Amino acid sequence: MGKAERKKMRACIHIYTGDGKGKTSAAMGLALRMTGHGKRVLLAQFLKDGSSGELRALGKLPELHCLRMEEHFGFFWTLGDAEKEKEKAAVQRYFAEILEAVEREKPALLILDESIAAYRLGLIPREAFLAFLDSKPEELELVLTGRDAPEELLRRADYVSELIKRKHPFDEGLPAREGVEF
Repeated sequence: MGKAERKKMRACIHIYTGDGKGKTSAAMGLALRMTGHGKRVLLAQFLKDGSSGELRALGKLPELHCLRMEEHFGFFWTLGDAEKEKEKAAVQRYFAEILEAVEREKPALLILDESIAAYRLGLIPREAFLAFLDSKPEELELVLTGRDAPEELLRRADYVSELIKRKHPFDEGLPAREGVEF
């Protein structure tokens, strides 16, 4: 395939889902590959505090821009109703900021890490999220990560990779380890 033909290919939607370890790691690997080709990457994480090791490493790459949520709320299932509503409002502001950044920065790749969980929990406005997927810029490669991807997201994806946990040390009491799980 020649260079002109490759340029005509459309960008795709990727989903990394399942209960296995590696969804975010797979997305970060694609970010690394894209930046290695000099392409701009925009990364946004939902439901995380932005302290993972891969963000520190990838943040050193000039082609990668990480949008961070200002507020962090902890595990959603531990929050009271008022805190859940605060988080929902913060996530909706964050999603609007992401959409503005996509328009402004025109990245080749957008990673919405844990967006599937935020979508399932109703934190991201569902209609707005689906509308974005349906009308994303043609040249934008898009990655969504998170467990239990619902059918309406799976139908819109070009790639679906399901990571399945067969065994994990956490099940035997080993806590998450720096550099391995975060």
